[in-house]
Amino acid sequence: MSVFPGESDNLTDGPRRSYQVRPDELEDAVRETLSHQVALARPLGVDPAGQAIRRANRIRRRRTAAGVAVAAVVTVLLSAGMARLGAETGRDGTPIVVIGDPDPSSRPIPTASVPGTDPAPGPSAGLLGSETLVSADGRRLVLHDVGPAERAQLLPGGNGWLVVGTPTAAGRSLWTVQGDGLVQVLLAGAGPIVLAADSGQVAWRDGSDLLVAGVVGNQLIGAARTPVPAGAVPVRFVGDSVLVRPDPAEAGHTLWRPGVGQLTEAVDQESLNFYGRLPDGRLVGQISTVAPGRSCLALLDPTRQLNPVQTGCGPDLSQDGVGAVSADGRWLLVNGRVGEATRALLVDLRRLGPNTSAVPAGPPMTGAIVWSDESHASYLDGSGALVRVDVGQARAGTPASPAAVPGVSAGDQPVLVADF
Repeated sequence: MSVFPGESDNLTDGPRRSYQVRPDELEDAVRETLSHQVALARPLGVDPAGQAIRRANRIRRRRTAAGVAVAAVVTVLLSAGMARLGAETGRDGTPIVVIGDPDPSSRPIPTASVPGTDPAPGPSAGLLGSETLVSADGRRLVLHDVGPAERAQLLPGGNGWLVVGTPTAAGRSLWTVQGDGLVQVLLAGAGPIVLAADSGQVAWRDGSDLLVAGVVGNQLIGAARTPVPAGAVPVRFVGDSVLVRPDPAEAGHTLWRPGVGQLTEAVDQESLNFYGRLPDGRLVGQISTVAPGRSCLALLDPTRQLNPVQTGCGPDLSQDGVGAVSADGRWLLVNGRVGEATRALLVDLRRLGPNTSAVPAGPPMTGAIVWSDESHASYLDGSGALVRVDVGQARAGTPASPAAVPGVSAGDQPVLVADF
């Protein structure tokens, strides 16, 4: 009951609330609810745009980091001694530093393989073909998409190859082939190319200039250049200098040290070809004589303007320039003639003098010559067969005989390398 008349408590029925809703009010309520739901941003299960942005950011960060790392290596090398490569040599322009795209994900990956595991050639293999490398012990390695090649050397660190292409109407090319098979072109349309023995530097002719650059990873860095005569060609590296023949039709060479100055005229007028370097730094070469068509062997001093310090004029030497010196400096393999036949000759450089003699060592040589040790050497003959020379047997009157390389077709000319 209520204490006061006219008031009701919770036990009495009070005024009843109306539940009558007009249609227009209900429609307004539904519209408001839906509008709130649309305004609320809900995460998507799959966000293609976000994924693309995040992937692009990762690639950008990776490229930036790789570029900075390569730039740091370049800076260290330049400051540690390669600055001389980048110094001006009388030509307008700044030193060339090439830092390529460090992200190879968008490039096709050709392959290198050993016998029995050759993969199917890729789309570009039909254009470039393949190149076969042969080691001194007769093993075979096929490089796809790099042929045809003239010579190859291990990259610094041994994880891949520097490959010099054969001359074409468009010039020569220089390739790197990494251990995982990735192929990259470093030079294209170049003139003659020479590589340092450790593959750390490369020199090449480009138009009217001679250039030298360092090899770091898959890049050429710190390029230096000098103007050269029309016919001048690089021959080989001698330490940090490049041996240059100003005119292949004439005897004489000069040395150019990148970053120190421009190329000078020939400092000697006798040298024809060079075969290697002795442990004491002297060069083993071929020099012309007053007798027409005759030449002599000589030891030349690069610190004294290539002055011959010792000569030996016995063997009848070829002028094709093919030859190599053993690592200990004792033996020279060089092409020459025995009677009317062209042969590979073995010369004892310790007996270089008025009575220098040579013994036949095998058929004529082509391409590179690899000395495995002080008494064993290998080379390829004109047919692509492998010839292994034993110094002891050659001196005993038993020249080496060619042997076909398993897996190499007749008529193919593989490239001999020291090892893989």
